Amino acid sequence: MPTVLVVDDDPKLLKMLQRTLVYENLTVLTAANGEEALPLARARKPDLLIVDWMMPKMDGVTLIRRLRDEEDKTMALMLTARDAIENRVEGLEGGADDYLVKPFAPAELVARVHALLRRIEPKTHTRPVSYADITLDPGTRQAQRASQNLSLTVTEFNLLHLFLRHPRQVLERAQILTEVWGYDFGGDDNVLEIYIGYLRKKLEANGGVRLIQTVRGIGYVLREE
Repeated sequence: MPTVLVVDDDPKLLKMLQRTLVYENLTVLTAANGEEALPLARARKPDLLIVDWMMPKMDGVTLIRRLRDEEDKTMALMLTARDAIENRVEGLEGGADDYLVKPFAPAELVARVHALLRRIEPKTHTRPVSYADITLDPGTRQAQRASQNLSLTVTEFNLLHLFLRHPRQVLERAQILTEVWGYDFGGDDNVLEIYIGYLRKKLEANGGVRLIQTVRGIGYVLREE
């Protein structure tokens, strides 16, 4: 049974989230702020974090950044009342895997939670794949470029795996979102652009040439120029 850690300083919302997720057969841990959640996340190693952005003592972005700095790759869903594009980008750049704008329907939260949890389930594609000097092994969850290990989050790993399974094929944005995120973002592909940026930065960190190319108006392709 997957474990979810919910962090929110609103007691009523926290109770509602806990009740909703328990009904979905999930083990639910709760914390009132990031300072309380940090040791709990370290000790219990939940499968998913649901974190409110604005909280006293330690806000949600700071909490996720602290965990990412410790190489904690736990999936994270950010809850926020800030719906401007720049705010969403800030949350994702802070290390969140997805965001949900308040107010939201419980059914939407449940859909997002299940979509995120599906990303950490064993995949049917288990054979090692490679292209150019990049290799990836789904069985060991390891990826390398030019024999150098790549430290990838779950989302980054799944995104790279998709590209490596389809080298030289142009992948449309909607297709990538469906394959990696598990649901449609309704045309808002900022999250995809941000994660393409993350992946490029890690792949090109040691002087590697760019292999993930942008196909304007369509999507992306893994190929050598």
